[in-house]
Amino acid sequence: MRLLLQPSKSEVAKDAKTVKASVMALFLGGANELLPIMDKEFPLLGLKKENCTEVSWIQSVLWFNDDESLKKGDKPETLLNRDLNFAMFIKRKSDYVQKPIPRAGLEGLWKKIGMGKTGLVFNPYGGKMAEIPADATPFPHRKGTLFKMQYSVTWDNPADSQTNLDHTKELFNYMTPFVSQNPREAFLNYRDLDIGTNTKNSFQEGEVYGRKYFNGNFDRLVKVKTAVDPDNFFRNEQSIPVSGAGPAPAGKP
Repeated sequence: MRLLLQPSKSEVAKDAKTVKASVMALFLGGANELLPIMDKEFPLLGLKKENCTEVSWIQSVLWFNDDESLKKGDKPETLLNRDLNFAMFIKRKSDYVQKPIPRAGLEGLWKKIGMGKTGLVFNPYGGKMAEIPADATPFPHRKGTLFKMQYSVTWDNPADSQTNLDHTKELFNYMTPFVSQNPREAFLNYRDLDIGTNTKNSFQEGEVYGRKYFNGNFDRLVKVKTAVDPDNFFRNEQSIPVSGAGPAPAGKP
């Protein structure tokens, strides 16, 4: 389940902006099984059967990729198409929230969202996620995490780049008091070069973003990296560094 908050034009006041909230979820079962669960756990959503779309699992992948694709009759084979005939720009950032955001903080957030095009996506944690120890896998964001936030904006015109990037950073900065601290944790899959890059192939640079992505598991990942790839042949701007890493070896990518 995820909650999307997106800037939108008001349907009540002319030329006014507002925040549109929508909820998306994937349930492994039928609508008749889901409805009583939602009535009990999330009664304010008022979910009805006509709000549900019953499809196979592979069709749900199509739906998440493009909710209009099923209406158009697209088949799962569409997912094999890698011929992208368009180019677009995206920016993603992330945060983890461990304490409820106060009402005043949320009201301020609504105003900030309405000042640009960047939307927010909230993914709730807990449940099975919290039952897995933080050090059981490299992914550390487990018990104590209420939800993950994604800052998301997509655009086509290069001239809009700076405006959209500035709005995203403004939202990110506003959320500083309400999210995880020391480190300010981040989600690896939403690669964000703003939180640090490793330009000198150094442990110190890698530690900056590494602890945000992996928290206490970072040191163990460095040991594995040092053991299996001591020359740091496989690397990118935010890869795990080797222990005591110095300048990159000549001729290595």
